Parts: sequence; C-alpha cells; structure tokens
Amino acid sequence: MSIAHWPAAERPREKLITLGPQALSDAELLAIFLRIGCAGKSAVDLARELLQQYGGLRPLLEANQTDFCRGLGLGLAKYAQLQAVLEMARRHLSASMKEGDLLTSPNLVRAYLSAQLRHQQHEIFAVLFLDSQHRLIAYDEIFFGTIDGASIYPREVVKKALARNAAAAILAHNHPSGIAEPSQSDRRITQRLQEALDLVGVRVIDHMVVGDREVISFAERGLL
Repeated sequence: MSIAHWPAAERPREKLITLGPQALSDAELLAIFLRIGCAGKSAVDLARELLQQYGGLRPLLEANQTDFCRGLGLGLAKYAQLQAVLEMARRHLSASMKEGDLLTSPNLVRAYLSAQLRHQQHEIFAVLFLDSQHRLIAYDEIFFGTIDGASIYPREVVKKALARNAAAAILAHNHPSGIAEPSQSDRRITQRLQEALDLVGVRVIDHMVVGDREVISFAERGLL
C-alpha cells in the first residue's frame, strides 16, 4: 500500500506538520527527503532499507558522492539536493552565531564546529574570530594535516586575527580518530597561541576538540 493510502496520522509529512519534526523516526524523515519509493516499496520502506544498508542516518548523510549514489533510489540529483540541505543547515548555524554572544551559546558553537569538522578524514585546525561582543566575524580553516596531526604556526593565526580585526578567538580542531580527548600536544599549542594572540590584544576564550560523538571544551575542563 502506498503512503497516500495510509491514515493521515501515520503519513510522515502530515505527522511532521502536526507533531513537529522531532516526532519522526530517522526512516520517516528520510522518506520525506526521498519523496517517492520504488517498485514494491513505499518511501518509508525504501528509507528503512537505506538506513540498514548504510548503517544509519549519519553515515548516509556523510557518504561521498560515489558511495551515496550506489543506494537504491538515490543518484546525482538526490546527492546535490542533500548537499544543498546540509549547506543551508551550516549557513543557518553560522548566521545564528553572528547574532549573539557565543560565550552564552556553547551548544550552538559545538553544533557548528561538529557540522564543519566531524566528518573530515584529516586533521584541520580552525579559528572562530569574534568581535568585542563575542559575535562571530569569521570561521577560518587555517592548517591542514595528516590523520596524525597538523603543524600549527602561531604567527599565521596572529596575521589572520589582525586581518579580521578580531577581539577574541575560539580555537578548534578535529581528531580523525573520533576520540575528542585533548592530547598534551593540544595543550602545548593552545598555550603558545594564547601567548601569541595576547601580544596583539586578542583573547583566546576556548579551544574545542571535535570528536566523533562529542566536542570537548578546554574552558569547561579548566585548561585555559
């Protein structure tokens, strides 16, 4: 039976409108994105099959173009559509961060950094440059490394901070291993960057390490 013949309360789109997106399962949300099923399968049936094939919603959303397009009912058009949706989500987070004091919005910062860095296969060191009200000026990815680490040069971060006319900064990098626990190397480079940025009047207010399932804050750990 097609979804069109289901009771209204069980149809994903109507359920979302009535109860909100949080009430839907992963399969129901994916079914709305797919819109239609295929021969012998409703959109929800197809969504469940895809989630099983890819190992969940997140691996499907983070699949590269080749792997994504292998899925039944998927293809280049769906891949392009998904990438547009994900980029809109990232831009929405970025716009939200420019409107308020990020010191009072740690969960927003975590969500943004996770969206930017969690899926990366190699280590990336980035900086959120902030104005005097701790609103976002820019997010810059500055150093790119191997899966084992990245070489960080404080003078390059200082040059970026001056170019952005920043008053404060949040440092960030990912751990491709998926484990967010800060290393001794992370602590050393944080201290070096603090000292270098302090010389030009830019305050480091946090360093966040992005792992697979969590984002660890130096400030919350008392490491700054």
